[in-house]
Amino acid sequence: MTLRRKHRIVGALVGTCNMRGWSAKDCTLPVEFSAQETRFLVERGIAQLVSKQETLLSVPDAEQLVLCRKQLEARFDQQSGFHKAEKLREVERNMSKILAGKRKKLMKEGIAEEDIKLDEKQILQEIADNFVFDRKNAQLEIPCAHAEPHTFKVITPPLVSNSLKYKVFCDCWMRGHYVTAGDAFGADFLLYPGDPLQYHASHIVILLESPIVQPLHLIAKVRLAVIVNKLCIFAYFVDEQVDGDNDDLKRKVHYQTVQWEGNRDKMDMIAGSSARSC
Repeated sequence: MTLRRKHRIVGALVGTCNMRGWSAKDCTLPVEFSAQETRFLVERGIAQLVSKQETLLSVPDAEQLVLCRKQLEARFDQQSGFHKAEKLREVERNMSKILAGKRKKLMKEGIAEEDIKLDEKQILQEIADNFVFDRKNAQLEIPCAHAEPHTFKVITPPLVSNSLKYKVFCDCWMRGHYVTAGDAFGADFLLYPGDPLQYHASHIVILLESPIVQPLHLIAKVRLAVIVNKLCIFAYFVDEQVDGDNDDLKRKVHYQTVQWEGNRDKMDMIAGSSARSC
């Protein structure tokens, strides 16, 4: 939530809610970040990229296996104690019904009512002594952090600093947008004016290898933007001279926003005919 609210980095939730099962629209932690988001966070000192592969995939020795078994048994004991306590609390809440049922059963067996003496503490003790925790019903623990201490090493994020995709991502972020992947809309990025949970995307961003775009490609992307009610932005590199030196060129990102107005004349005609008929 800190990355989302403070740094406008959304990522993609890829976890499954264990209470409701898998759903494409109802994902939970963990969150997965793209190469652009990862590089952006690392370069600004917001996050650190580490690898835990060696530790988490290493084969435990005999001593570690014994320790893991002891810890597993301890977790089973904790769950057993919790369920036992919950069972006794339930018995206490329904003690009056339990006493009435036991008294009725004893009377059916021929014992006189005045001879029946039931002790609540004794009943609780009997239930506690006979309680058995079935490990098949044990809950699966999903800790927020790794259950045991483990080592890691800092690694360098993928080199995407000079790519067009990374430069466009950083530039759009600097302009105040939330930037997410645009695969679902046939684009490279989606731009949001606020948190994607509260706003719809306002633009789709298409990356071009060169400033030259084929007419059919242009029409397809712009019409796609019209269908999803967004503006279409084309982004591409342009080589520019630096300090008047023809041999020293700098690649700079340029943007072109395109809005479809293919039906404008038709709509004007409809509006004019409607006005005359009125």
